[in-house]
Amino acid sequence: MKAFYAEEQKRHDPMAFLSSGAQKPNPEKPERVERLLAGAKAAGCTIERPRDHGLGPVAAVHTPEYLDFLEHIFARWQRIEGASAEVIPNIHPIARNCSYPASAVGQAGYHMADTACPISGETWQSALWSAWSAVEAAEAVMMSGAPAAYALCRPPGHHAFADVAGGFCFINNSAVAAQTLRRQSARVAILDIDLHHGNGTQGIFYARPDVLTVSLHADPVRFYPFFWGHVDERGEGAGLGYNLNLPLPRKSGDAAFLEALAAAFQRIRAFAPEALVVALGLDAFEGDPFGGLSVTTPGFSRIGEAIAGLSLPTVIVQEGGYLCDELGDNLTAFLTGFGGIER
Repeated sequence: MKAFYAEEQKRHDPMAFLSSGAQKPNPEKPERVERLLAGAKAAGCTIERPRDHGLGPVAAVHTPEYLDFLEHIFARWQRIEGASAEVIPNIHPIARNCSYPASAVGQAGYHMADTACPISGETWQSALWSAWSAVEAAEAVMMSGAPAAYALCRPPGHHAFADVAGGFCFINNSAVAAQTLRRQSARVAILDIDLHHGNGTQGIFYARPDVLTVSLHADPVRFYPFFWGHVDERGEGAGLGYNLNLPLPRKSGDAAFLEALAAAFQRIRAFAPEALVVALGLDAFEGDPFGGLSVTTPGFSRIGEAIAGLSLPTVIVQEGGYLCDELGDNLTAFLTGFGGIER
């Protein structure tokens, strides 16, 4: 299996984030890349550098207002006397149908859902190359006929809405991959198996019937992202019935995860997609620092094998999975379970 990654993706190096009101070191660190690269190589993947695909694939799922903000906000922020070293919002609108502020501070609040996605001088380019890795993987499947490809996307993307960053995410790589696949596929399904609900991905496609979004995640009633990921969120307008959330009780292990996966497959098969995007979070692992679910390393192999059973052209997009000794092993387990080692 081919894997795509660019070294520029390591340059984004956030310092801190707020968790339960306390400032803590940001867990979305460049070291994740080294662990994931080792895991992909151990699964037999060949690592290739993506091309610069320009703004087109990104602009297909994000608003121009938001992309302009991401590109220029850091330079603008640095002109504020006494500003923090990274762009971190201190105000958020309680409704988003308000007027658009001219100030950098106001725009940061408008376009950033939380304090977990600080923007530095390297963030824009790192996020672009992350998205281009997803585009390259999608094109490998769509144009070159590969049965599957892996995009080592870092920073991750599934919490990014069309015009809002959040949860370590800036550009929604899974949505970019799905929209790229849509150029040749009438229907694309996104299966999100991250610990956290893929709220940004859901939001981007919520009113669309051409992309089915399915997410397995820790129940958000007491877990990030709190306000999205509940079972009654089914889509709206033309997209009603094209979104499925499968929240799991905290500390659910392999058996519960695989049972929910079977329900996800039933909905995916009913949609009859021509291609699949897997938003691969490894943070459902029992030893992940976020501690929400209890999937084991062998469990990731079984999950990969089960998804491969859908027999769909598949783009695997890296989402969460944070620093622990088993991070690379968990990726190896998933990719080999899926079929990452050529036989």
